Amino acid sequence: MSNDLEDFAQQISDQVESFLVALQAIAAEDDNPGRAVSLLLLEVSQVLLAGARLGVQADFATAEEFQPDAGPDPDLDGLRLKLATMLDGVDVYSEVFDPYGEPEVETSVISDDLTSVAASLAHGLRHFRAGRVDEALWWWQFSYVASWGSEASGVLRALQSIVTHDRLDADFTGEEEQVALAGEMLDESAPTLN
Repeated sequence: MSNDLEDFAQQISDQVESFLVALQAIAAEDDNPGRAVSLLLLEVSQVLLAGARLGVQADFATAEEFQPDAGPDPDLDGLRLKLATMLDGVDVYSEVFDPYGEPEVETSVISDDLTSVAASLAHGLRHFRAGRVDEALWWWQFSYVASWGSEASGVLRALQSIVTHDRLDADFTGEEEQVALAGEMLDESAPTLN
């Protein structure tokens, strides 16, 4: 394996580990759900950058035909439950699945999707830590394209929507007058077609 590829794998590993540590820390802080949403938005954005970097690479190949055992999967039920409790009221969201196929709206759950992303990333990290760098890169790339990239993208859109509604859905005194005034100004400046 080339030094460049080893450096790349180390960078991806660092981003994955950072995401997993941050996700655990955010879930542990259940006293400020608003702050948690903003932090989750940041962390999901950053891990999607790692995914995009994996996605633009040529397909990685593994040294062995069959995947070596990476060890037991981590128990992430506690993480999922903490996130679900923290995100109560905004945990369920709708999205368009496969915008290039038959567009269909699906319902998903942020806490479930984040836990699934974490499980996929942790699986690759176990390979990386065991010294199977080629297997880790293959797994992260494959699972990004097959599952966690879509899940994280859906979560990103949902979290961004929560932030947008929080910041922009405020009622302002006198808003109706301002909208009416703006409408009049637009009507006066619009060219007339004769």
